[in-house]
Amino acid sequence: MNLELGAIGNCTVSALIDEDGTCVWLCLPRIDAEPVFNSLLGGKGVFGIRLNSHIRSEQRYDGNTAILETILHSEDGSAVKITDFAPRFTDRGRLFRPSSIVRMIEPLKGLPRITIDLCGTKERGAQIIEPRRGVSHISYPDDGAGFRVTTDVPVSYIMDGREFVLDRPFGFIVGPDESLSDSVGDMAQDWLKRTRDHWRDWSRRLAIPAEWQQAVIRAAITLKLCVYEETGGIVAALTTSIPEHSGSERNWDYRFCWLRDAYFTVTALNRLSAVGTLEHYLSYLRNIVVHTDGGHIQPVYGVSLENDLTETIATALPGYRGMGPVRFGNQAAEHIQHDVYGHVVLGAAQTFFDDRLFYKSGPLEFAHFEKVGERAYQVYNTPDAGIWEYRGRASVHTSSAIMCWAACERLARIAGVLGQTARQDHWQARADEMRGVILKEAWNEKRNAFTGAFGGDALDASVLLMAEIGFIEPMDPRYVATVERIDDELREGPHVYRYREADDFGKPKTAFTACTFWHIDALARIGRTDQAREMFESVLAHRTRLGLLSEDVDTESGELWGNLPQTYSMVGIINAAARLSLPWEVVV
Repeated sequence: MNLELGAIGNCTVSALIDEDGTCVWLCLPRIDAEPVFNSLLGGKGVFGIRLNSHIRSEQRYDGNTAILETILHSEDGSAVKITDFAPRFTDRGRLFRPSSIVRMIEPLKGLPRITIDLCGTKERGAQIIEPRRGVSHISYPDDGAGFRVTTDVPVSYIMDGREFVLDRPFGFIVGPDESLSDSVGDMAQDWLKRTRDHWRDWSRRLAIPAEWQQAVIRAAITLKLCVYEETGGIVAALTTSIPEHSGSERNWDYRFCWLRDAYFTVTALNRLSAVGTLEHYLSYLRNIVVHTDGGHIQPVYGVSLENDLTETIATALPGYRGMGPVRFGNQAAEHIQHDVYGHVVLGAAQTFFDDRLFYKSGPLEFAHFEKVGERAYQVYNTPDAGIWEYRGRASVHTSSAIMCWAACERLARIAGVLGQTARQDHWQARADEMRGVILKEAWNEKRNAFTGAFGGDALDASVLLMAEIGFIEPMDPRYVATVERIDDELREGPHVYRYREADDFGKPKTAFTACTFWHIDALARIGRTDQAREMFESVLAHRTRLGLLSEDVDTESGELWGNLPQTYSMVGIINAAARLSLPWEVVV
């Protein structure tokens, strides 16, 4: 097992398919629910299509879509093609995105012999769902994770695990335990065409840079797959518990919505001109602000604004390559992270300025966001767990302080556009006061750099965000010196670590790809564009063959680790390409 996986989805459900065409991960009935196929984490839940004497595979996405094609080759020269997708298209005036995936198989050469491996699980891998045979379907009944596989493959072959000759195309529709309105073959073909048309139409309306177009389009589609469209929430990744490095136990459930992603996600969606997705996400952020009403905002919420994300360990699942524990839920929801106030305001500020939006914010919404700003002002110079969610210690983290500053500074801008001069002056005064304190407390003269915590010595890549959010001018000698120090101490080859100090689990052994993108941005801002472009090309070379990135990378082997696909990383591709690309008028 490795992370050479293809992601499919429709903004309701998602699945991961390995190089051999096996569905190793599928959560139903939504992206954060029970994994009924969980062999990615060592479970028995799986949907495999095994080719007799299989020797090699090819895999690709249908151009500018989320439709995955896998071709399996056999020793005898026979071959089969597997097409995987989740239906998504407009039907009768509304978006059709059911809790379903479609698998289609067809012979390409010879008389290929295949076996269908199909097993559904529940209770986080602890129990197999006993199948019930139907005439043209197999049901896997369960109150929470129940589903049905409807197919035109002889059901007896599947139930018996019997090998058979694939002499014509067959289809499978995995979804709710309900009857279909038409034959599997006809529905699958119709849904395939309409889903292909949908994705290609969506992709062609993206604003993309002149360079690295395919990388950006794939990143945009992948970002879209991480959206739970019913609410607008965007999960950090589609998986749980892929370790940050071998045997690390840094295994986290990332199928939730981190507010620290808000600013970067909004920036990426803006650069893509993906206004519909942007508007859904801004609605999600607005809901959090209204519900918390000036009180504590959690670092992370569920896709439907759930605030109880109690972390538990699934003992029945061995983990990725046997490297447990497998966690469901995330303790980070209980942490104190002050940077969230800045991320929320930075992300949602768009709603006050953007005339494209159907729902533009005004004075009433501003009153709610002012409560967030008050909270930011109260806590900016107090200890928290920081952006990296330390579980065993607290400090006054520089990244949290600058994000609290950003909350107040953006409120001043919003007040200005609303014509509320007194409030503009109020928030600007707060921001100026905070900035003075941060510049004094975060600067370490001996280290000649801004450090990760007030009064500390340790470097932290998150301070690179100072220029990104407008806290400091990029050419300020202190910022340039900080970039150079991070380049010397946190960069290894083309990769950047979050920090090098030991935390609750020891010293980090893999680089954090989002930090590499922050460093690329910082290099470009201080005029080192050639170096930034070189690093960017190197990061792109470390993607999977299908163009995806996870959270972390082993700086020695180049192997990807951490949950996949990682929203932070895919957003990084979009933002870095937009910053570094030559303009269209130069290229064309």
